Amino acid sequence: MLKSVIQSFKTGELAVYPAHGVGMVTGTETREVSGVQKHFYILKILDTEATIMVPIDTASSVGLRKIVKRSDVPKVYEILKNRKDVALDNQTWNRRYREYSDKIKSGCVMELARVLRDLYMLKLDKELSFGERRMLDTAKSLLVKEISIARNIKQEKVEEELSRIMQR
Repeated sequence: MLKSVIQSFKTGELAVYPAHGVGMVTGTETREVSGVQKHFYILKILDTEATIMVPIDTASSVGLRKIVKRSDVPKVYEILKNRKDVALDNQTWNRRYREYSDKIKSGCVMELARVLRDLYMLKLDKELSFGERRMLDTAKSLLVKEISIARNIKQEKVEEELSRIMQR
């Protein structure tokens, strides 16, 4: 069973790790943890050069996933365009922050798009807290990086597209 899990990410393949972004699988490693042999993917995050060890047996449950398919990018853009789903509620900023944090940590690119859209819309309505502004920037940069890789285009072009979508 472990063999099929190990083959789900190969050395040199790009993967998305929630809240950290796109990384390259540089290999696998076995380490003893609490007396048990554990197998890990070694992931080098492209933007930060950070190295992360992800347990292979829990990789999918922690949200490690393949880059969004090029064919799914229009769905991401539709989420950004769909303003009807945005409910500008009157929750406290820290409750919103926790909710958005959970969505980013889920690893789902569609949830990431919803966070970007919702925070952008909220920004038009009122001033964001420092944490929310940082989260808006994080969501945008994670989305830009992944979409640029999925579509094989420069990040600047994706940023321009997102700006045009968000300003409609």
